[in-house]
Amino acid sequence: MKILFVHANFPGQYRYLAVRLAQDPTNTVVAIMDERNDVAGREQFGIQVHKYKLAKVVAKAIHPYVAEFDDGVRRGQQVARICVGLRQKGFIPEVICVHPGWGSALYLKDVYPESRVLTYCESYNPAKKPDFDFDPEYPGSLDTLLHGRTWNAINLLSLDSCDWGLSPTRWQWGMHPAAYQKKISVIFDGLDTHRVKPDPAARLVLAGGALALTRSDEVVTFVSRGLEPLRGWHSFIRSVPSILERHPNARILIVGGDVPAYGRAPPGTTFKQKYLAEVREGLDMGRVHFLGKIPYDQFVQVLQVSSAHVYLTYPAVLSWSMIEAMAAGCLVIGSRTAPVEEVIEHRRNGLLVDFFSPAAIADAVDEVLGHHDRMQAIRDQARQDAIDRYDVTGICLPRQIELVRSLAAGQFPRPSIGDQPRFDRE
Repeated sequence: MKILFVHANFPGQYRYLAVRLAQDPTNTVVAIMDERNDVAGREQFGIQVHKYKLAKVVAKAIHPYVAEFDDGVRRGQQVARICVGLRQKGFIPEVICVHPGWGSALYLKDVYPESRVLTYCESYNPAKKPDFDFDPEYPGSLDTLLHGRTWNAINLLSLDSCDWGLSPTRWQWGMHPAAYQKKISVIFDGLDTHRVKPDPAARLVLAGGALALTRSDEVVTFVSRGLEPLRGWHSFIRSVPSILERHPNARILIVGGDVPAYGRAPPGTTFKQKYLAEVREGLDMGRVHFLGKIPYDQFVQVLQVSSAHVYLTYPAVLSWSMIEAMAAGCLVIGSRTAPVEEVIEHRRNGLLVDFFSPAAIADAVDEVLGHHDRMQAIRDQARQDAIDRYDVTGICLPRQIELVRSLAAGQFPRPSIGDQPRFDRE
């Protein structure tokens, strides 16, 4: 079987699927990506990686609403040119797995009309996004609404030309237009629950060796690719003074960069600095540790020593880190928002709190730190749910591979919402 992966930041969501397919000697796996996102180690496991260069073009008359579309067309054109070269060399994939978010999928069917295109349906802006007026501190504007609708052009063109779609959560599936939902399966990306697991002996060394934390310490963790309101940074940091006051031995570990990953740009400063300035007077900064972006193994150690893990989000794409925290046996305190509620059931496998209430967040942390043994059953259930629903080896990869192989054979799933797909011959 010949499979082509197209992702601006390859492997991205295909980090497990591409490698597993490439490990099968009967498969030929090729990938296309943006050269700006390349790092050492891509050319492994027999995956032939082709990189394109996206020139920076400054157009004086372009409307701001269509800036992303213009960029997407340029990216799609570069992908198409590589595909033409591959076709001329005889490479015609049975299946193309593509993330369409940056325009990569726009012209694949024009070069490969006979290939089955499986699109990764990560996000879509409905008529009015669920997070449009979600946060009163950052209300949406008419300009934001219209910009979001225009941004859908890339997704709509990609959805229209794809043969099938794949979405990681039911909530993300439900954000797509009803006309296309019938050809989108729900299968999570998957995580390695053998690598991310509880470790009673875990030891995290910080401050150049001056501080070592273990499971016996009171450790509150917060993880976000970027410290931004969309991921509840402002609500969390406002809860920290109360947490530290109630628990004199508690340590706060914060993982993430200063640059927003999903939301709007900060107003003149970083969101980290903006909200730190608001609460700094009540903070014992000696017990608040900003770890920045850290290697994955250290990230797992952070989760393994965590006493309470806070995960907050607008109604938006679910972070891998929340499922990883569950797999590590963390007591997850999540926001009562979609799609968190799709995963966390209050007092069964975690706790749910009001996104906007620092007091509720602090109360939940207080309850966890004050009753560690009583919460063990919730931790154990979180771990078990991560294995039963999101384990890459036992659950997600088999479903993804079945979907790819069936599409390659000309079979299409009946519409399903996250269940093991059933297939009909075309």
